[in-house]
Amino acid sequence: MKRFRVLIIIAVILVIGIIASLFIKNQNSPVNKDIKTAEIPDVDLSFGVFGDVHENVDNFQKAINDMYTINPGINALVLNGDSVDQGIEKQYESMKKIIDKNKDLLPNKIIKNIGNHEFFNYDIEVNSKEQVQLFINRYLDFAGEDKVYHDTWVNNYHFISLGSEDGNSETLNSVKAYISPEQQNWLKEKLAEKYEKGKPIFVFLHQHLSNGKNGGWVGSDQADEVRQILDKYPEVILFTSHTHRDLTESSVVLDQPFTTIHTGAIHYTIIPDENSEGGRRNEPYIKGLYVEVNGNKVTVKGRDFKEKQWIFSKDISK
Repeated sequence: MKRFRVLIIIAVILVIGIIASLFIKNQNSPVNKDIKTAEIPDVDLSFGVFGDVHENVDNFQKAINDMYTINPGINALVLNGDSVDQGIEKQYESMKKIIDKNKDLLPNKIIKNIGNHEFFNYDIEVNSKEQVQLFINRYLDFAGEDKVYHDTWVNNYHFISLGSEDGNSETLNSVKAYISPEQQNWLKEKLAEKYEKGKPIFVFLHQHLSNGKNGGWVGSDQADEVRQILDKYPEVILFTSHTHRDLTESSVVLDQPFTTIHTGAIHYTIIPDENSEGGRRNEPYIKGLYVEVNGNKVTVKGRDFKEKQWIFSKDISK
């Protein structure tokens, strides 16, 4: 009888231990893996694009959670620049930590592009040449890349990332992208690599391709040169971020040789408002893109991750 009681006590302790371990696991999990998710779509490729996280880990987590419920089997996630608010080590460590924490919810392929804030430390007014290189090295370590511009293939589709080679320095201001002649030649080579007429080519640049001639921010002094290269490939879909403007159906621009798409922002959105200081206000929206590809047809969907609602859906085929 005594032995039986001992066995009962041991069994109870084991059950309590199992329940406790499951509770701890759920507490540490970023999202309940039993949450209802959509079925993984039967498509050739699917990926998400997040712009301007600025190390806002709370918003980033919400976007990760919602994207997982949309499609738990996406093939890639693109962080399209300004992943950190300042290019300092503790912010990169913060981003690395949340990515690692969510490894079960994120795709294996995460493409990390450089923005203008990767060149910032608010304690440094103007970067020296050596400081610019230090910021680049920190980004390269975070991204796992050899250069600020790089490419990869996902499910036999080409992803090409452009990136500024300078920032917040004596030779470039704090918002523009510098796309060197070497990078431009590299872009020409990559666009021609395994080219198939009609097959989409996904190109990414944090800054928009504006030269300021029509007003607005100057995205790059080399905007005209880059556009001339991309104009030869109607299959190109260029994703840009940077402006923090709202994500709407008009964010997809089709009436040009190649398609351009604004990604929205994870950190905050700038809304024009004549009654606010500076004629604008910041809203805590969390918006980004979800993309599906079947053959040469691309479907781009704008998503409000905070409200868990679709904003628009557009089909692109050239």
